[in-house]
Amino acid sequence: MKSRQKKKNPFKIFWKNLYKLFDKILITPISTLVYKIQSKLGKDSKIEKLLNRPNALIILSLIFAVVLFYFVDNKAISLVNNDAKFLTNIPVEVEYNNNAYVIEGIPETVDMTLIGKKSEIYLAEQLGDKKVVVDLSDYQASDSPVRVKLFYNKPIDNVEYKIDPTYVTVTIKEKVSESKTIGYDLMNQDELDEKLSVKSVELSKTDVIVRGSQDTIDAIASIKALIDLSNDDFTKAGTYTIDNLNLVAYGADGTIIDNVEIVATNINAKVELDSYSKRVPVRVSITGELVSGKAISSITINGTDANSFETTIYGDEASLESIEYIPVSIDVDGQGNNGSKTSKVTFSKPAGVRSISDESVTVVLNFGEAKQKTITISGIKTSNVPNGLIANLLSNDERTVEVQVIGVESALNEIDENNSGIEAYVDLTGYSTGTYSVPVKVQGSDSRLQYIVTKEVQIVLSKGN
Repeated sequence: MKSRQKKKNPFKIFWKNLYKLFDKILITPISTLVYKIQSKLGKDSKIEKLLNRPNALIILSLIFAVVLFYFVDNKAISLVNNDAKFLTNIPVEVEYNNNAYVIEGIPETVDMTLIGKKSEIYLAEQLGDKKVVVDLSDYQASDSPVRVKLFYNKPIDNVEYKIDPTYVTVTIKEKVSESKTIGYDLMNQDELDEKLSVKSVELSKTDVIVRGSQDTIDAIASIKALIDLSNDDFTKAGTYTIDNLNLVAYGADGTIIDNVEIVATNINAKVELDSYSKRVPVRVSITGELVSGKAISSITINGTDANSFETTIYGDEASLESIEYIPVSIDVDGQGNNGSKTSKVTFSKPAGVRSISDESVTVVLNFGEAKQKTITISGIKTSNVPNGLIANLLSNDERTVEVQVIGVESALNEIDENNSGIEAYVDLTGYSTGTYSVPVKVQGSDSRLQYIVTKEVQIVLSKGN
């Protein structure tokens, strides 16, 4: 029969293990130290006699334990390594009388470093206010900047909090109010349907109150209500109402002024959209030189004679009224022997044109044998006359110009006796007051023809009355 094992007492085991730990980290090291000291002092020293007493080592160990505990408790000795956590973009909150003052110089965010044990840093992140505070409640307006400290509500006392920057220099100014006229800006116009344009905009208010420091208000050049044309509701012509428009203050250089309060409630706008269109011809201009003896016999656009082809342009009404045609340029340098030239051309939109019904066209030039014809043009026009000046011919005898016209026979035969569609002109770009010899230029509506003129005329530029 097996003997029953005796049950072990857990308390005895605990104290036994504690004694072994105490003996290992305190008594044994201290005893070793005392032995070394004793060896050097000799047997007859007073210290040896003191250390030979039965309870001396135990008392000495307790003294060392108490001293060690004191230093650890007062963080003179750290048994646990500290860690650090760097936090960025901590928002800054200012406590002040915002009805009376304007604060300048406060950063929107700061950085902060947490130093301590990992567990305590983790708790500090979870329990923190996530904001830094600047308390200006007891400050009043002054022309002189003041240096103030930023504070953070510490949730864990054992964690060290370092704010960067710790101090900021701020200016406290009196808040004043002033009435300003508002206009509007159209945003994201390129996202509006290309066949639509803004006909009119009517704001529900024309004035708003702005509040801020006097120098900030004086710097405001304009206040604009922002109207976003990327609105998904803008699908066809009609009148639309947009509520709660965002208002922005701008300086003279176009930059946004942030440190100002715009007092306005629910400003809306009625936006009228319309679809303006116009049919215009396409005018082909020729660049480069054909081979000798060749000329353009015909020009077609998308299979239609160039003189009959038209396209539809869309845009604002005022811009479309001034557009008479859409230009297309074709380079024919070195061409003529191959019978024809086909070009795929994409239109460039003139200013004010949002859309063209034909984004691209196919232009075909056919070539034939060149002939010549001399014509006489009566009258010379002036082009690009400088502002404030008047241009006149020095002699009326210079009003006629002989022009050599090159083209295929059929094209030359179509020139009527009045030379309609052909005009002579002088370009006065860059000229000032005085008398100048200026070369005459000729242009015509028939792109198949080439015009050669070598005449110069005397032009007098004088100030207008």
